[in-house]
Amino acid sequence: MKLGIIGGSGLYQLDGLTDIREEVMKTPFGDPSDAFIHGRLGGVEIFFLPRHGRGHRILPSEINNRANIWGFKKLDVECVLSVSAVGSLREGIRPRDIVLPDQYFDRTKSSRNHTFFGDGIVGHVSFGDPACGIFRDLIATVVTEAIGELKLGDVVRLHKGGTYVNMEGPAFSTRAESNVYRSMGFDIIGMTSLPEAKLCREAEICYQAMSMSTDYDCWRSSEAEVSVEMIIATLTSNVKLAKDVIRRLVARLPQTRQCACEHALKYAIMTDMKTVPAKTLAALEPLLAKYTK
Repeated sequence: MKLGIIGGSGLYQLDGLTDIREEVMKTPFGDPSDAFIHGRLGGVEIFFLPRHGRGHRILPSEINNRANIWGFKKLDVECVLSVSAVGSLREGIRPRDIVLPDQYFDRTKSSRNHTFFGDGIVGHVSFGDPACGIFRDLIATVVTEAIGELKLGDVVRLHKGGTYVNMEGPAFSTRAESNVYRSMGFDIIGMTSLPEAKLCREAEICYQAMSMSTDYDCWRSSEAEVSVEMIIATLTSNVKLAKDVIRRLVARLPQTRQCACEHALKYAIMTDMKTVPAKTLAALEPLLAKYTK
């Protein structure tokens, strides 16, 4: 099974990673955030993609999510782990804690970049459970092991499940917004994960975010407001943990999937394939090939 990792460019500097090369991808949806970095670890193929491009040059709202996920699909990736920073909306989710969200709430202003459908083809995937539960269970297991063996239990806790509210940014929340999100029962806030989850579901790729809490957003009056400096410092502290999680995850990946993600499109497409424009069919060939033969 091939594994995709979306996150900072430093994540692919793993001990034991071999056969490292760049895969420059051209897609029908434009250019991905950067070249995909291919590597092998313990015999498993991994593809890394820096979400914001190397040098962190792409705004959250500028990320070409369709190109990114289409690229993973074209590379035959079956599972994607997304590593990113989030703000905590709960007292019990501390900076440096890791959250594996199982729900999302959309506060973005545009969703055209959140779907492969359109241009002559209509599809509606099930999204009640937006992340892969089986993949999440496996990630939770290896995160727990890593925290224990790295003796980080006093500073890092795992939260399995939670609701991620996806804002657009690039500015952080106002205090009023942050408190409203808290009152609505949300757990963490970020700017990137929801469109990745939607597109992975359409591409029949298992997806799970590993969200690293860096701050208390701006709702907690006793804490300094969130800043880029604060985020970078916390992420840097968790880099070793993230790398250890990836190594453990690779070693535990099953040979085949046992979830419903790989059949997400089976009953999702409403359009008669004979009426879909040839250009659209060609663009979606990696997604639709098994349904058009």
